[in-house]
Amino acid sequence: MTVSSLTTSTNCGVYGTGTGYGKYTKMMKTAHMVSSCLEGHCLWHQNVMGLYMTSHGNRLKQRDVKVQAGWLFNKGGDRGMDASAEKSESANEDIVVFFFQLDLATRVQCALNMEEYDIAQQLRNKLAEVEAEVIRQQDTKRGSTAKSEAQDKAISILRLRTDMQKAIENENYALAAELRDKITSLEADSLAASAKALAYENVQYAFRLGQKVRHKVFGYRAVVCGMDPVCCESSSWMESAQVDKLTRGSNQPFYQALVDVYADSNLLVTYVPEENLLTPDQPDKERFDHPYTSFLFYGMDTAGDFIPIKQLREKYSKPRHEVPADSQDEDGKEGA
Repeated sequence: MTVSSLTTSTNCGVYGTGTGYGKYTKMMKTAHMVSSCLEGHCLWHQNVMGLYMTSHGNRLKQRDVKVQAGWLFNKGGDRGMDASAEKSESANEDIVVFFFQLDLATRVQCALNMEEYDIAQQLRNKLAEVEAEVIRQQDTKRGSTAKSEAQDKAISILRLRTDMQKAIENENYALAAELRDKITSLEADSLAASAKALAYENVQYAFRLGQKVRHKVFGYRAVVCGMDPVCCESSSWMESAQVDKLTRGSNQPFYQALVDVYADSNLLVTYVPEENLLTPDQPDKERFDHPYTSFLFYGMDTAGDFIPIKQLREKYSKPRHEVPADSQDEDGKEGA
């Protein structure tokens, strides 16, 4: 089943994505049926492909400018690739599932306000499933899985050493040799898992949520909306993006970036290594168009960067960024 989530906004009209959820299909089925009971709050449709924005359709015409298609997206430098190689469906899916989580929480409250308690309970159950999956993914990205894996391997090594010692005492040298080889292999895996867990714990991000950035190679403008301590994409994606040719490889922070749709309406969401991003020399206060900004951010601060909503900061355990001389109070925005 292909599920698209659509929402209405006074700023962005109606929009959605055609991402196939796969592993989320099961948890979404009930929510899809229940949502029909809350008509007017959110629309759910199947087989809606691509991006659709009713109020953005004529945006390029309103600006009275011409876009030279591919004017900066064909420059791959020495790596010989274009910007589409860093386009990420999994990053896009992660963002939409985050929106789905927010929407479920809102609809639970709507159902309670309407005294539809049965519907509220069904929505709560779906919300619990989504939150559990999101937490599992976050733990994986933050290295909790790697740390647990390293601990499990260390315990297995101790057990194998005990078994090997018993085999030697019983003069079963063939078994002892087999156990020795297993221990050697596990020790190598354990070392790699420990190094990975250490990298997760000590990661330092050069960019923050909501910060406007520019791609060093392709030149497009983007906004950071997510971050991972290392590359968490599939091996096929890393091969296509030529991650192995990066100076810092895959063991560096990677960022989910919303690309200005005015520059390229097909790129939408990219997954970019830290070494390929830079901040503008001057504060970027120019208009930035992307359908996701309306639910991931409150708006822009005086420096031109976006202010992430509280839930997005909590997702990545990031504090609120304070802008000196910014007269806008984010708490007031949150309260609104």
